[in-house]
Amino acid sequence: MRQGVHATTGEQIGPAVGVLARTVWRYFPSKESCVRPLFSAGIEMLAGCPRDWRPGRPLVAGPERTLLGPLVRHTRTEPGLRAVWLQTYGEAEPACARALAERAGLSADDPRAAIQAAMFNAALRAAVEHCAWRAAGRGAEEDELEVTVRSASAAVAEGLR
Repeated sequence: MRQGVHATTGEQIGPAVGVLARTVWRYFPSKESCVRPLFSAGIEMLAGCPRDWRPGRPLVAGPERTLLGPLVRHTRTEPGLRAVWLQTYGEAEPACARALAERAGLSADDPRAAIQAAMFNAALRAAVEHCAWRAAGRGAEEDELEVTVRSASAAVAEGLR
């Protein structure tokens, strides 16, 4: 990422991760999609918290402590990464909706669960982006991310009661 996504080639990505370039292309349709597993891991951790949310307890998500912040920072200037980031977040929403529906005793097709999941997902995405974009070059990102994500979770929880 030192030279940016635009200037990085698949032929550079392969050797950097210890595989042939053709292996990269076998598993990923574009060089931007190579970060999808990293985005997915962070998003799964964040969006998975409604599964563990117990009635009567505050809804609080903790941040994923991975490369998520630095990668998200690049989504501001790299349209291909932005597309993968948003698509990955969108794909996490149905699982979040199912967890919220189950918790609330709603049927799986109740639109309220989908709306709540969209709110929760959007709040977490906005918190992670805010922190990543704001923290560029300042360090201390993890502590700020934790506070921001917890604040976003609390704001959504107010609307989910």
